[in-house]
Amino acid sequence: MNTLNANKNEKKQDEKFAITLITTFSTVFIAELGDKTQVATLLLSAESGHPLIVFIGAALALIISSLLGVLLGKYISNRIPSNVFELLSGTLMILIGFWLLIDTFLFKSSPFDLL
Repeated sequence: MNTLNANKNEKKQDEKFAITLITTFSTVFIAELGDKTQVATLLLSAESGHPLIVFIGAALALIISSLLGVLLGKYISNRIPSNVFELLSGTLMILIGFWLLIDTFLFKSSPFDLL
């Protein structure tokens, strides 16, 4: 009986791992496509003539910046309940959206001017 429960728990952990990995990869991959970082990497690769070195540098930078995000997320999740964090992050996104709308329509600027 314990072996059966252990196998079920192991299968659930494997499924959770796979779902988390696929979701994380998909989210970051899609978010980075066409991003200014990708364009910068393309230009650096073309200019330097050393695409492998540019790839290694860009990959290390993405790994380290992702590590910082993961560590900050873990730190925050240990101190703020998830429902409060979701409310704060949602509110922040709405405020940023309003700020961009106001800036665009009142001051006739483009959100892309910030880039």
